[in-house]
Amino acid sequence: MDIFNLVLIVILIALTAFFVVSEFAIVKVRSSRIHQLLEEGHPRASAAKLVISSLDEYLSACQLGITMTALALGWIGEPAMAGILNPLMDFLHIPASLSHVIVVGAAFFIITFLHVVVGELAPKTLAIQKAEALTLALARPLILFYKAMYPFIWTLNGAARLITGLFGIKPASDKEAAHTEEELRMILSESLKSGEINLSEFKYVNNIFEFDDRIAKEIMVPRTEMVTLSKEMTIQQFIEVVREERFTRYPIINGDKDHVVGLVNFKEVLTDYVKQKEKGNLLLEQYVRPIIRVIDSVPIHELLVKLQKERIQMAVLMDEYGGTSGLVTVEDILEEIVGEIQDEFDADEVPLVQKITEAHYVIDGKVLINDINSLLELSMEDEDIDTIGGWILTENYEASQGDIIDYNGYLFTIKEMEDRQIKYVEVQKKPQVQLEETLLPDKQPRLPLAESKAVL
Repeated sequence: MDIFNLVLIVILIALTAFFVVSEFAIVKVRSSRIHQLLEEGHPRASAAKLVISSLDEYLSACQLGITMTALALGWIGEPAMAGILNPLMDFLHIPASLSHVIVVGAAFFIITFLHVVVGELAPKTLAIQKAEALTLALARPLILFYKAMYPFIWTLNGAARLITGLFGIKPASDKEAAHTEEELRMILSESLKSGEINLSEFKYVNNIFEFDDRIAKEIMVPRTEMVTLSKEMTIQQFIEVVREERFTRYPIINGDKDHVVGLVNFKEVLTDYVKQKEKGNLLLEQYVRPIIRVIDSVPIHELLVKLQKERIQMAVLMDEYGGTSGLVTVEDILEEIVGEIQDEFDADEVPLVQKITEAHYVIDGKVLINDINSLLELSMEDEDIDTIGGWILTENYEASQGDIIDYNGYLFTIKEMEDRQIKYVEVQKKPQVQLEETLLPDKQPRLPLAESKAVL
């Protein structure tokens, strides 16, 4: 009988471990990973999906199993320990009244120790570390137990839902499992730190989160930098322009930049020119193709869909008065995700943000104020202005090359201007601010955003 009780204790502790492992595994496992395994045809994924889809019911099953095994252990623990310890008490000639107290106390301590350590703590640690594998392995046995004990689980679960419902708490299976954007960013950061993803993948996904927040005006080639051609231009004249500018597509105007009538693809013109050079004096007008015109406040993800649908690589942006404010290409939109795309003709292209030292930059006047705020940890704001060049002009509308604006510990110097357009701005932290930061050892280091901007 003593051997039977000991074997029964081992079985009950093993069952306790099973329910504890199941409980922590199904809570810890990522549902997205189970869905992925299901799509890949994993043989045990369907059972695991059933369990995590009805989390409230199966957690109740685990709790019922743990409670039952705990009660059973308490019930048989004293007789089992008595059978082991009574001969020892007799050998030591301990009085019966005292030996009973010792046996009960020893039984309580040993059974509690085994139940807590072997039955709960160790399985819990294992389940947290191996949640996916254990969920797949234990889902089917847990389903069988749930079906066998369904009347009890249904009754207990119903009573629990009734009580929690009084406090407005929904069952666990009814909770929204989706992650917020900020949570996903934190997950990405942790994945980057642990080496699960590399820096490029982190940047791409991070850029996608910001993609929906950008409008076309923020990434456009401004009107002043647009290279446009007249539809009356001859093919020979067009080829001379292409030799200088080295673009593939050019917007075609009828008079001025506010009247863009279409675009011309150099490859199409070149093909005909090579075949029939004598037609080099023909007008460019016959090669003009339609071009999309949209308001410059359109979100870039909507513009990308429209460009894909129309199979056009370029869109002209209009301001609120109907005039041309700039243009956007498919490449401009894709660069918001993958970074700057350079071809063999972009070898001399200057990055938008040139990092000289940790507190010294040369910045293109088209860089957005939001990017400057992130780079320098500032809080520049202007609802009507998007770029750093525009911000400087609002601070000093008569600004000229060499002028300096002092703002929040930084000196903004106009490095280069073309007419009234600010081309480049030199930004440098004031010497006294740098000295103060050097003398403050507890100063938190700036996030390495400048490193990612410098590759633009």
